Amino acid sequence: MSQKPAHTLSKKFASYPRLNPLAIGRDISAAELVDETLLAYNGGRLREAAQLLARKMLPDDGLIGMSLTGALTPAGLGKSCLIPLMKAGFVDWIVSTGANLYHDLHFGLDMALHRGSPFLDDVHLHREGVIRIYDVLFDYNVLLDTDAFVREVIQGEEFQRAMGTDEFHYLLGRYVDARGKKLGLKDSSVLATAYQCGIPIFTSSPGDSSIGMNVAAMAMRGSALMFDVNRDVNQTAGIVYDAKSSGRTSSVLIFGGGSPKNFMLQTEPQIQEVMGIREKGHDYFLQCTDARPDTGGLSGATPAEAVSWGKVDPDKLPDSVVCYTDSTIAMPLLTAYALSRVKPRKQKRLFDRRDAILSEVRSQYLRTGTVSKIKTSRKLAKRSSGVGLS
Repeated sequence: MSQKPAHTLSKKFASYPRLNPLAIGRDISAAELVDETLLAYNGGRLREAAQLLARKMLPDDGLIGMSLTGALTPAGLGKSCLIPLMKAGFVDWIVSTGANLYHDLHFGLDMALHRGSPFLDDVHLHREGVIRIYDVLFDYNVLLDTDAFVREVIQGEEFQRAMGTDEFHYLLGRYVDARGKKLGLKDSSVLATAYQCGIPIFTSSPGDSSIGMNVAAMAMRGSALMFDVNRDVNQTAGIVYDAKSSGRTSSVLIFGGGSPKNFMLQTEPQIQEVMGIREKGHDYFLQCTDARPDTGGLSGATPAEAVSWGKVDPDKLPDSVVCYTDSTIAMPLLTAYALSRVKPRKQKRLFDRRDAILSEVRSQYLRTGTVSKIKTSRKLAKRSSGVGLS
């Protein structure tokens, strides 16, 4: 039996490095672990995700939007991962569930959460006044005291009006930051860090958390605080448009899925489909999820599917990575990798420019949208008159 020449075999695999890992030693760094040993399957996807983040998403002053779903802050990932990424300038804007921000308050107010077990007797825990989030435990009074803090803060005069969730979280973060300084805390709260760094944080479903529940309860006592969800939709679209129109890339870093994922991705259809502004989609897409794509849910929807909606630039689809793994595994490794491989970036402080960003996209919409309306009305007129119909 004849063998193929060595040069033919090498040419066949020219684009595929040999799988020949190093042995793991005692002193290997997290970044080396990712680069040298996560070579296949979802380990391989996590390596690709880390390299995409460090080599393409973060360089050249690219804009990074992060979405957060799942109980991440109760597990301590706010302090261990999110705050270091934010302070390094690696996160420019955030869409989070309200629950993650509510539980972040526990850390910002120096309330104790404990490592427990998922196999405890929940009836017994209930009798003892202990709350369980899988294997995280805390006293029921943590909820009551956090609720009391939120209600006290939002009675302030500056909260007595309609506002976007980014402004609400900025104001709330200011109070958390002040309380943390009194308690002698440092880098303990995502909300406080966002306030310090001017990072806007949005919640796509502001009523769907204990923060929203307390806001609703205070409305029954005469509070005038209301969330301006229209501003949120347009503000997030404006952030993406501001990046793309100024020649920067727009990247999405998605942990989990759900409503925050869609709220972040819908910025491009809002720009293209609704506002009629010419755009191509986000440049880089990185998601860590445990959701399957075949159920039809948005949480598991792939970047290829997102291309069909205009959410992701089709030319950049090869630069999209989905890693099917738990965020509590992926986030620490991605954080360690990015901090090891990329120098800190200057804070963009998008919150400071929120009015200008919104004004910019509004002006473009009023210019472009008028043309779009004329074209649409002409198409509808032709259809109604039977022109072009069989």
